[in-house]
Amino acid sequence: MTQGAAVGKEFRLDGKSAVVTGGAKGIGRAIARTIAAHGARVAILDIDQSGAEDAAREIGGESAGAVAYRCDVADAGNVHTVFAQIFARGRVDILVNNAGIAFVGDIERTDEKDFDALARVNVKSVYLCTRECVGQMKQNGGVILNMASIAASAGVADRFAYSMTKGAIRAMTFSVAKDYIGHKIRCNCISPARVHTPFVDNFVHKSYPGREKEMMERLAAAQPIGRMGEPQEVATLALYLCSDEASFITGADYPIDGGFLTVRG
Repeated sequence: MTQGAAVGKEFRLDGKSAVVTGGAKGIGRAIARTIAAHGARVAILDIDQSGAEDAAREIGGESAGAVAYRCDVADAGNVHTVFAQIFARGRVDILVNNAGIAFVGDIERTDEKDFDALARVNVKSVYLCTRECVGQMKQNGGVILNMASIAASAGVADRFAYSMTKGAIRAMTFSVAKDYIGHKIRCNCISPARVHTPFVDNFVHKSYPGREKEMMERLAAAQPIGRMGEPQEVATLALYLCSDEASFITGADYPIDGGFLTVRG
């Protein structure tokens, strides 16, 4: 199966309009590509404008319904302006809150500025983008999909602030699902374990020069299945949760973790 290829005749998103935050690379890019391949028009939001534009071109550009916006999804004014432009083009049926940053450190090695940065990008962005969409989605229903992490449910060493933010995303998912079920808005989250993205490659290269192979093997071994996940695997789960085939699912957290939560130890 090629990247973004159809799973079958199911999971079609024809006529749907989606927004994917953090869609310039990694998991977000894979999600944007996959849902577009299944018929959705996609707006890609990222602070990396050139990366977002490249992702939109990969999908096929405006002729394929793919547009890119530079957006700091943790800035309320910027978010409001960008979503006003998106709404001017039509409604939003699907919101994928994928944007986020990582940080390594226990509580003693987490400075206040690091804590604030993680909270701003990982938590506030979900609040801002969801708040922009729910009012409009109340008219015709919709799907909100948040990217959490297995760190929201399990103790992960040296991930204090990151785990805190992902736990908040999980809680927000449940709250939005509860508050808007009567408006036919479904809200779920995905909790990946370690996924092999450019971020992982860059982090290992920067932090462990000369030991890249050793560290990649250690990162892979953290999952009982013996490898890291791939962005496309997360994207395929996202496709299902955004589709009408998942219409009975809301307020759920879906681990995709190679057995990390239930099989290890």
